[in-house]
Amino acid sequence: MAGTTGPTVRRRQLGAELRRRREEAGLSHEEVAEALSGMSQPKLSRIENGRGATKVDDVRRLLALYKCEDTDLISALVDMAKNGSQRGMWWQSYGAHISPELGDLITLEASASSVRTYEGAFIPGLLQTPAYAREIIRKISMRPDVNVEALVDVRMARQGALTRSEPLTLWAVIHEAAIRSGVGGPAVMAEQLSRLIDRTSQSNINIQVMPIGAPAHHGMGGAFTILGFPQRQDLDVVMVDGSLSNLWVEEVTDVEIYGAKFDAIRADALGFDDSLAIITDQRDKLT
Repeated sequence: MAGTTGPTVRRRQLGAELRRRREEAGLSHEEVAEALSGMSQPKLSRIENGRGATKVDDVRRLLALYKCEDTDLISALVDMAKNGSQRGMWWQSYGAHISPELGDLITLEASASSVRTYEGAFIPGLLQTPAYAREIIRKISMRPDVNVEALVDVRMARQGALTRSEPLTLWAVIHEAAIRSGVGGPAVMAEQLSRLIDRTSQSNINIQVMPIGAPAHHGMGGAFTILGFPQRQDLDVVMVDGSLSNLWVEEVTDVEIYGAKFDAIRADALGFDDSLAIITDQRDKLT
């Protein structure tokens, strides 16, 4: 896999917001280039199209020129520029094994305040044990050169977001088929289900089960993950699972649709107590 050099999703969002602000100010590329020293038309085009990291100073100068007075937005965009040029994060040492999509996910999880996810086939990565993750990565990856152990290490390190000083809030809806699957054999599944049971005791983690006998529901469209951010709701993004690569949904109205979709899914799923009972019952059958 090719290494990734930064959070491309955030760069695209930053560029799109700066372009929107320029258009609202009624300025052309030419007028911005004339007004700001060192800001050529090609450079502004690269910034607005999210190609490469954007300097914090350039963000501040552009927003000042556009007469943007939304302090929350200014702060959020400055943070995005800072994060977009970060290097040397813990996962960079695994760069040769991480796809661009995974690099985006790791970076976004690090600054997100919440994750809402629906998974129909297996246990979400933030809740997996090493043995379970190893089996999933082996089976799902179609690349002959995949370094399974490196990706297991990365997946386990990502879980630190659930126990950091300001922990990520995770709400996961998992289909019962994933709970009752035989990934890795009885011992691996029993350990994995015990991990889920332990995680339900954390106040920042909610786990529900979508029962096998449930009627038609929005989760049938496939797995997806919504990442929420503390600065502004309009910076939330959605990752939709794909066979060969994941799709990032960034448009505000589309993200809102996925939010409503997740609310409908959790309403159709079992409550917390009944979900825990199913997980515990299946674990006990395997031990």
